[in-house]
Amino acid sequence: MKHTYKTILWPIAALIALGFSSCSKKIDEAYKNPNADVRVPVESMLPGIIGNLVGSSSAQGSAYGTANDGLIIGRYVQYWATNASGNQFDQMGGATGASDLLGSIWAMHYYGMGQNLQRMIEWGKEEKKWDYVGVGHALLSWSWLTLTTTYGEAILKQAFDANLLVFNYDTQEEMYAECRKQAHIALNYLNSTADNVSQANLARGDAYFYNGDREKWKKFVYSVLARSFNHLTNKSIYQPDSVIAYGNLGINSTADDATAKFQASGLSGTFNFYGPFRSNVGALRQSRFAVDLMTGLSTMFTGVTDPRTPYLLRENTNGTFRGIRPNRGTDGLATNDQPRNFWGGLFSSTAAPGTDVDARYIFRNGSPFPILTAAENHFMKAEAYLRKGASFASQARQSYIDGINASFDMLMNTPDYHNNVPVAMQITSATRAAFLANPAVVPAAGSLTRSHIMLQKYIAMYGWGLQETWVDMRRYHYTDLDPATGLQVYAGFTPPSGIDLFTNNAGKLVYRARPRYNSEYLYNIAALQSVGGLALDYHTKEQWFSLP
Repeated sequence: MKHTYKTILWPIAALIALGFSSCSKKIDEAYKNPNADVRVPVESMLPGIIGNLVGSSSAQGSAYGTANDGLIIGRYVQYWATNASGNQFDQMGGATGASDLLGSIWAMHYYGMGQNLQRMIEWGKEEKKWDYVGVGHALLSWSWLTLTTTYGEAILKQAFDANLLVFNYDTQEEMYAECRKQAHIALNYLNSTADNVSQANLARGDAYFYNGDREKWKKFVYSVLARSFNHLTNKSIYQPDSVIAYGNLGINSTADDATAKFQASGLSGTFNFYGPFRSNVGALRQSRFAVDLMTGLSTMFTGVTDPRTPYLLRENTNGTFRGIRPNRGTDGLATNDQPRNFWGGLFSSTAAPGTDVDARYIFRNGSPFPILTAAENHFMKAEAYLRKGASFASQARQSYIDGINASFDMLMNTPDYHNNVPVAMQITSATRAAFLANPAVVPAAGSLTRSHIMLQKYIAMYGWGLQETWVDMRRYHYTDLDPATGLQVYAGFTPPSGIDLFTNNAGKLVYRARPRYNSEYLYNIAALQSVGGLALDYHTKEQWFSLP
């Protein structure tokens, strides 16, 4: 039957072939090949690429970016926990089975940005729009670092080769080098003012990030470089002077903070991923660790109530602040002591409200979502100065104070963070000054410790600094001791253990996410096997950056 069909069809095909060339152009114009390189303005590409920094969507899937994986990573660092027991991620488990959970950053880098970013750079060069080229390389620098700190080994050399169906994995050390290489390329292009460089034109694609300001983009790149050096504190190649030098060139004022902004109207993707419209954080509740740290119940900052508490956390119906431990559900709290959810609803409520009128901070529909801030930058410098030794104690203390002040500035000067806090709970100049004058918070220069720095950095990055806080905790192996005190750097942090630790962990803590299931575990098995990616406890394998 098939043969007869071909015999009949072929003469017809032969007859129309003569006329095909004359109409092929019209057909091509009417029906663009979706798999071909369709040239579009670089200005129209950048908004979607930047969207991946938090969470983007497409017809082939959704939620590519940091925020979706952050829902899980936030459990690892105990920003929050689930309001019911039995969640494998509260137990520091990794993704299992045919699941793309914890694969959003992988998809962000290779798919959401991927060829789109490569094309923007390529076409930007052809059009001599060096500012777009520089921004493209800046985003690649950030993305390579974010990718590798989440997954460890990944695809580098063959990453964007469209002729391949399977890809080899490269080392994390190579990806750190690539991050820095892309950063310096970015700076070279961002320094150019020639040809078609234009702040107004860059702002067309950059309206919801830096609005075309190349100087701010350069500070972003320098801060990414500072991050890349700051991660390596456990290694003999650690260079605190590089952290400080790049940090000084980076984001040092909240006016330069890198934040993704949202229109919050129309399409779902224009709303903050953690706002009630997107309905993604309904089951999350603040952790006891975070609450104790900010309300004076931790062994650090004992007796000190942090004025930022009502901005970052939620009070219960009693008007007090309580948190829960991972895998403990209500954690034994009486109903009125159970913390409200991040949208202002009751502990037991997971449904998103129709509006964000009771939501605060980054949990509002239109709230900006920080990516890299002055506060983080100052704390990186503070740690680097402290590690340089006693002769740099005053510089460490000043950078530490600058970090706390930048955190206060961000909360007080961002309307979506400040205005929705009840007036009686809002930070004032007096409460801020009293907090900074308290020696339990800001000790004398010679008494400042790593615990002070890392715990204040944790507070400053609460909720949004998910991947970077996880880097910090893994650098300190969650429970490493502060050499100055002999106590845990992350004072009061208790990782899950016993029945609260996921069974596949074999008694170990989590150090990486597995690569995205729907690419690597279906089509790239050999590469996975080369790094041990098929092991049930692969997520507990420590990464290069935190090893000696």
